[in-house]
Amino acid sequence: MKTLIVFYSYEGSTKFIAQTIANEIGADILEIKPEKEMQSHGFMKYIWGGRQATMKAKPTLLPFDKNPADYDLIIIGTPVWAFNMAPPIRSFLAQIKLTNKKIALFCCHEGSPGKTLENMENKLQRNEIIGKMDFMKVVAQKDNNTKKAKEWIKQINII
Repeated sequence: MKTLIVFYSYEGSTKFIAQTIANEIGADILEIKPEKEMQSHGFMKYIWGGRQATMKAKPTLLPFDKNPADYDLIIIGTPVWAFNMAPPIRSFLAQIKLTNKKIALFCCHEGSPGKTLENMENKLQRNEIIGKMDFMKVVAQKDNNTKKAKEWIKQINII
C-alpha cells in the first residue's frame, strides 16, 4: 500500500511524530507550508494562532511536491490550535478533494485535543478513517510518544 504522511508543524512536535511514523512504515512525507508563516512566538503565538484557528482561516499554501491522489493511505497530522486543526491543514483539506482513500489522523497538543480529530474527520467524509490518535507533550515526553506512535501504527494494521 502506497502511503503518504501529510502534516503541518509550527514548532516541530507534529513533524517529529510524522517522521517517526514514516520511518516505521517507509512512507513518503508531504510537509504543508503556508506562503506566509505566522511569526509570533511565546505567548503571542497563542493569540495569533488561536485567532486564526477560531476564525477558520485558510492560508494560501506553497505548492506540494507530492500528489496525495497517487496514494492509497494518507496519514494527516496537525498541531492543535484553539482546540482545532491548524489553519494550514484546514487549507489542505479544502484544497485537496480526497475520496475513497484510507485515512488515519493524528494531532499533537499540550493539554487537550479538543474536537480536532472529529473536525478533521468531518472534512473527509468520502473516505475510510482507519485510525485516530492524539499525542500530548511530544517534546517533554519524546520517548513515550515515539513508542505510542509505533504502537498506533501497528494497531491500525498499516505494517
